[in-house]
Amino acid sequence: MSFSSDVKAELCRTEIGSKTCAVAECYGILLFSNTFSGSEIKIITGAECFASRLPKLFHRAFGMAFDQLSGNNETGRKSFGITDRGKIGKILEAFGYDTGGMLSLHVNLGILEEDPARESFIRGAFLAGGSVTDPEKRYHLEFVTDHYRVSREITALFVDMGFEPKCVVRGGNYIMYFKQSSVIEDLLTTIGAPVSAMGVMSAKIEKDITNSVNRKVNCDTANVTKTVEASAAQIAAIRNIRERKAFEELPERLRETARLREEYPELALSELARVADPPVTKSCLNHRLRKLVEISEKLSG
Repeated sequence: MSFSSDVKAELCRTEIGSKTCAVAECYGILLFSNTFSGSEIKIITGAECFASRLPKLFHRAFGMAFDQLSGNNETGRKSFGITDRGKIGKILEAFGYDTGGMLSLHVNLGILEEDPARESFIRGAFLAGGSVTDPEKRYHLEFVTDHYRVSREITALFVDMGFEPKCVVRGGNYIMYFKQSSVIEDLLTTIGAPVSAMGVMSAKIEKDITNSVNRKVNCDTANVTKTVEASAAQIAAIRNIRERKAFEELPERLRETARLREEYPELALSELARVADPPVTKSCLNHRLRKLVEISEKLSG
C-alpha cells in the first residue's frame, strides 16, 4: 500500500461521530466525488476501507442506503450510486441547497461553522479527492476538484482554519496543495490521521539527520583535501629548498618545522603543532610553514 492509502485507511478508522459531523463528511466526499448532480450521485473508489465506510456514513447522515452498488473485479474499484430523486433531494436539503432549481455546486459555509464539522468535511474531501506523497520522497499533499467555485471556497475555508494552500490549474482540474512538512503534519492530525502525521515527522527527522551527517562528511572531506593539498605544497617547498642547497642556511626553528612536516605529511596543522618538541601553537606553526613556502618561491624566482 502507498502512504496515501495508509492515510486514508487511518481516516476510515475514525469513529463516525454525530449526525452533523457525518453530514459534513458526506458533504466533502460528494463535492469531490465522480458525479454529484440533482439527478445522480456516483462515488467510485478502489480503497476497501473507504468502500466499507461509505454505507455506514450515509446511513448515519441521511438514514438512507445507496440505490446501486457494483464492483469491478479487474480493477478492484467499487461504485456507489443514488438516482432516487427523493433521496437526492433530502441530501441537497441537508447541505442547504435549493432543490427547486438547477444545482450549482458550492461550499455552504453555514453548515461548517463548528470545528468538528469543518474537520469532518476536510476528511471527506481528502478521502474522495485527496492524496499525499510518501514523505520519504517529498512533501506534497493535495486536493483535486473540477469545480472552480468549490476550489475557491474550500481554499478560503483552509485559510480560516489556519492552513494556506497553493493553488494551480492542471488538466482542467483545480488543485489545492501543501508542501511544508509541518503544515501537512498539522492537517493530517486535524482531520484524524495523527499516526500518519507522525510518519511525516519521522521522515523529516530522518532526512535532517542524514543531511546533517552528509554535511559533516562533506566538510570533513573538504578539510582532509585542504590538509593534503597544503601539506603537499609545503613538502614541495621544503624539497626545493634542499635541492637548492639552502636548507642548512635556514634558522633552526624553520629547519625543525621542515623536518616535522616531512615526518608527518598527513597531519593537520593543529595535530602537527601538538607533536612538535617543544609544542607550539597552530598559528606559530602555520607562520613558519608559510615562511618556508615564501623562501622556496624566492629561490625559484
